[in-house]
Amino acid sequence: MLEIKNLTKTYHGGKTAVSNLSLHIQSGDIYAFIGHNGAGKTTTIKCIAGIQKFDAGEIRIDGMSILEKPVQCKAKMAYIPDNPDIYEYLTGIQYLNFIADVFGVSAEERVKRIREEAADFEITEALGDLISSYSHGMRQKLVIIGALIHWPKLLILDEPFVGLDPKAALTLKNKMRKMCGEGAAIFFSTHVLEVAEKLCNKAAIIKDGRLVAGGTMEELTRGESLESLFMEVVSGV
Repeated sequence: MLEIKNLTKTYHGGKTAVSNLSLHIQSGDIYAFIGHNGAGKTTTIKCIAGIQKFDAGEIRIDGMSILEKPVQCKAKMAYIPDNPDIYEYLTGIQYLNFIADVFGVSAEERVKRIREEAADFEITEALGDLISSYSHGMRQKLVIIGALIHWPKLLILDEPFVGLDPKAALTLKNKMRKMCGEGAAIFFSTHVLEVAEKLCNKAAIIKDGRLVAGGTMEELTRGESLESLFMEVVSGV
């Protein structure tokens, strides 16, 4: 579903954020992307989402190049950033209808999806309010609902659990499992290693823009915790 080959991104000034990174995320995978601050996680995710240009390598989504067919690739995915900066002058329902329009979701399907997701994330009563009145957690919930409105084949998330209350975090985990059970793929960054270990079937650890460990959770941990592995390969502890 998502194939990254030899991805390299260097910023002005010569700083290499991602170097020769290769990953393969298949349908049904919940894939954790782990690393310290500044390791290159967000840069990689923005390249996948088509937001950030890259210098070398290839990114394919469902067999299509993000460079050659960006619109078709984006139609199959949803991206949830680490900071939910969205249109504050819209109401919640206006924002969700806008996203549904972008992805061509029918009127019948969007009504059903919005009703279900808003109830699950407990923001139904706030959908008529301006987004400017929303807390960070409510904005995060709204962005998640917007991402799920077309039930994408690939879901890309950058620190998705930050700002969510425990119940909303559990709701999101359950939805992630359901999506992958229906053949979607999920690739997300997180600093919460316990969540990654319990939720994901695969993981990759990145350090200074380079892949230092990757594979199934069983292959990586080998009876130890993901936290122990992370400290060993990244910090040398």
